Amino acid sequence: MTASAPPPEPPPRHDDALDAYELPFLERLSLQLLGIVIAVVLRVTDLLLLLPRPGLMKPYLGLWWQRLVRTPYSARRTFEMARVLQTTGQSFRELMYGETPLVTALWFLRKAGVGRGSRVVDLGAGRGRVLLAARWWGAGAHGVELLADHVARVAPWLQPAGITLTVGDMTRAPLMDATHIFCNWVAFSPETKARLVAHLRTCAPGTRIITVTRPIQAEGFRGHVHQWMLFTWGFEKVWVQEYRPDAITNS
Repeated sequence: MTASAPPPEPPPRHDDALDAYELPFLERLSLQLLGIVIAVVLRVTDLLLLLPRPGLMKPYLGLWWQRLVRTPYSARRTFEMARVLQTTGQSFRELMYGETPLVTALWFLRKAGVGRGSRVVDLGAGRGRVLLAARWWGAGAHGVELLADHVARVAPWLQPAGITLTVGDMTRAPLMDATHIFCNWVAFSPETKARLVAHLRTCAPGTRIITVTRPIQAEGFRGHVHQWMLFTWGFEKVWVQEYRPDAITNS
């Protein structure tokens, strides 16, 4: 791992998915094939990693089954989804991000010091792969997810592995008992980030916070340690920081 000062926030950019459709056909096709190859390699690796943890294999396969049956992150916008997003102040686009492979989650959780006695909270847990990785290391695992229908279908698969997944707004979920918090920071709007930063200040001093692509650039969040890791869409930086409220009073 390397340490460095956080880079400035990038300017707003167009949706990557839309930009991809503007590429020439052969280039677009090559990117799609590369994505398929990466996905297959990661899934096979995940399954191999679960062989010594048979208690996690069934929940993992159950998550895949639920994805085949129905995904809440498709382009279909329901009235229920619109209502939930309105209550939290988020936009539909903030829900659209790729999956975190199990192998990648295992890697960054270990780098962040997760082990027995740790408690990992995933804000915006999706299908719960980060939570499975936390249990792989023997840590407690709790996820917060916005969509009630998704939680109702996924939570029963995760529960036998000792994982809890509840419906809630990530900017209001209790954090005091967390030792590590994961959130897919890159997907959030500046307004959501501001609300989340305010809420993260309620966690205990020393809590480690893991984000993807960008660090939390606010007083009290120290470290800015990052490493490149592989996701379903390619390589991204994963940042590990600590919440240190004393850094605010001493600055």
